[in-house]
Amino acid sequence: MKDIAKFYFFAYNYPAMSKLFIQPIFYVTRDLERALGLNLDTEGYFIISNFTPFAKGITQNRKNVLLIKNKEMMDTWELLQNTEVKKFINKQKQSNILVFKNTIQIQKTCAENGWQLLNPPAKISNEVEEKISQITWLGPLKKYLPKYSVLKCNQVKFSNKPFILQFNRSHTGSGTILIESKNQLEEIQQKFPEREVRIAEYIVGPLFTNNNIVTKNKILLGNISYQITGLKPFTDLPFSTIGNDWTLPSKILTKKQFLQYKKIAADVGLRLKKAGWKGLFGIDMVMREKPAFAKASSGKAGKLYLLEINCRQPASTTYESQLQNGIQNTKDTKLRNNELTIFEAHLMALQNFDLKNYKLIEIKNGAQVIQRNIEHKTCNLKQLLKKLKKEKFNVIPYNNTEPNSDLLRIQSKTGIMNNHNEFNETGNRIVKITNSPNF
Repeated sequence: MKDIAKFYFFAYNYPAMSKLFIQPIFYVTRDLERALGLNLDTEGYFIISNFTPFAKGITQNRKNVLLIKNKEMMDTWELLQNTEVKKFINKQKQSNILVFKNTIQIQKTCAENGWQLLNPPAKISNEVEEKISQITWLGPLKKYLPKYSVLKCNQVKFSNKPFILQFNRSHTGSGTILIESKNQLEEIQQKFPEREVRIAEYIVGPLFTNNNIVTKNKILLGNISYQITGLKPFTDLPFSTIGNDWTLPSKILTKKQFLQYKKIAADVGLRLKKAGWKGLFGIDMVMREKPAFAKASSGKAGKLYLLEINCRQPASTTYESQLQNGIQNTKDTKLRNNELTIFEAHLMALQNFDLKNYKLIEIKNGAQVIQRNIEHKTCNLKQLLKKLKKEKFNVIPYNNTEPNSDLLRIQSKTGIMNNHNEFNETGNRIVKITNSPNF
């Protein structure tokens, strides 16, 4: 009777949790932060990740969390092949696996062990995310892209006008290059003469992103955030995504632009649904600014263009869900039944819930910025963490060492941007701390 009462409590107040209570889910992830979109005490929610001091402090020896100690951080596919992980998963009668981003290797491991993988097939995400195949996949939605062409690298010509060159695969801006000179182009051509590249018009302006959900009934459109990109001291790559600000879009975008954004997001979502996708996807867009000089652009200022489609759980999902939870917890219980966080909706969509009467919780405030690992730059991480926490920022450290990988995720309940590429007072406090020579 106690279990039945608990089920009905969850079913009434927290619809996503009630489903988890019946069918346990194991979120297997390299970085624990990715799994924190749901309360750690949720019935039926299990997490498997790498052992780090941060992970240990957050999970506090919970029985539903398994942290694996290893000399080096293990990727998701390596965790899934770990003996201790297999024993932990197989204790449950039903083994539903959730990962941050699916791969062919992860699919194979789950199949070999008889585990149900909730994520959609990796084949879909690969086709949609890769820069060359994406163009064919988009079909009629290609009209939303900046002007583009696909060529072999040695066929590209420089016509005294900056343009974007992208290799088929990229991550957080590392495969996107702004070509500004003939010499720069020739250096790339010498290295990769026969490699196919996508070249596109360079559109100057602010970037925006949002997280959306493909369900069996409809497309749930998430909150739009300003995408903080390429700013020092957080990265040394000009197109590296380093954070989100959910406060700024309402100051920059007009009502017409909000509608244009949602139309593109909905169209992409419907095409993904037709392809068999379920759950989270993100899109990135750029708004064309007024050109600095007459021949810089032939497009209309203020128009939005589709830049990226992320077929996976975007990195901003966890904090967006936490901000949504903060709003949800202040509302009357009856209002919660048709409002979901982005992570709750993701889990429910993956399990074919009927979500036609649901909507995502709206947020209008909050921001996060990522300090990435920069070559030849060192810091006293312990002191840096202490200083940021003293200033009331939530900070998540990562055990990554590769160039441009996440080092710190710094979160604020209020916005940190005053305008495009311009930090406000709160943002400048973060900049001052992270850029201090003492760190």
